[in-house]
Amino acid sequence: MKRLLPTVPGFPLTRNAALFLVAAVLLAASCALTLQLRHRTDRPAAAPAAPAAPAGPAAPGAVSRARTGPLYFERIGNPARTVARDRHGAVVATFTDGARTAVLTGPSRAFAEPRATDARVVTRSWVRLLPRAWARGAEQSDWFTTWLGSRLGSRDPDILATAFEYVAGAPARTTAAGVTYSGAARYTPRAAGGPGRARQGKRRLGSDFYDYLGIPWTFPDAVTRRPEKDRSRSVDSSGYVRLVYGYRSGFPLNSRDDPAGSGLPRTAEAIARARLGVPVIPLTDRRPAAVQQLQPGDLVYFSTREQPGGRSGHIGIYLGLDTADHPRFLSSRKSADGPTMGDKGGTSRLDGDGYYAQGLRAARRL
Repeated sequence: MKRLLPTVPGFPLTRNAALFLVAAVLLAASCALTLQLRHRTDRPAAAPAAPAAPAGPAAPGAVSRARTGPLYFERIGNPARTVARDRHGAVVATFTDGARTAVLTGPSRAFAEPRATDARVVTRSWVRLLPRAWARGAEQSDWFTTWLGSRLGSRDPDILATAFEYVAGAPARTTAAGVTYSGAARYTPRAAGGPGRARQGKRRLGSDFYDYLGIPWTFPDAVTRRPEKDRSRSVDSSGYVRLVYGYRSGFPLNSRDDPAGSGLPRTAEAIARARLGVPVIPLTDRRPAAVQQLQPGDLVYFSTREQPGGRSGHIGIYLGLDTADHPRFLSSRKSADGPTMGDKGGTSRLDGDGYYAQGLRAARRL
């Protein structure tokens, strides 16, 4: 005869029945607790309240509510800048104080130049030009709300895509007036040489953006520069930067090689010394110790054999890390006879012991 456990009146319980009843009660309690916890964790986190505007400079990590969608803006330094984050905390845009170039996060894309290198740059960075230099608190401006709403997520060509419209093999495009404004560019034509002339076949210097276009160009100071016919479709390194950032993207241009002006001067040396944008790597007479602070779209400057006294003789556009994690840039150079991210005349990297890596002297964010 089985032993009976203490009973509820009228309901005698065996040991097995009691154990079953206890297990059922514990299981029900566990389910209830799980549902409560799931309810708590599934609810979206409340948006942080916007703090009152501080009287002085924002401390690192300060957060404010965006006026443009569910974004939050944070101030960070080195250099001073504002980053926009989505509700998951991911950075979707970076704006540097004093600079017009902004980096937005967008669809992934790859830049490659199979004719010149096996390297590929796969990136979600899209470099756009702001209508004015960034200043702390500009995210509260109406102009910024309109600008960001039209640019974030856009697939319209940015500065990097525009720069690649001039590498070897790029198709030509013309304006309604018949001006060829993009397509594969040369570096500069070879010098004309007659019998006995020692310089025959050497490269001439100084093809600017209006030489590439083949049209006269009048600058804001009313100075007009006229192209040389045989320089059509050619640009040197600084002319290439002026073509991409100035003519195509709208950054102001100087008629003269004056670093004190408000626009891009003519040569790499003057651009390196101009008071434009923000120096990300200050100009010195030696190679910088690190380049991690660079972001796509920054201008990089190099000391070259052609320029005495450590002057900047070459300028390029930083692309970001390639798929092998090497910092890679794009520039127009003699050895490649035009714009390239390839390795003719030196590896197009800022690390290692290559010609350009050793010659790197500065970087600037326009």
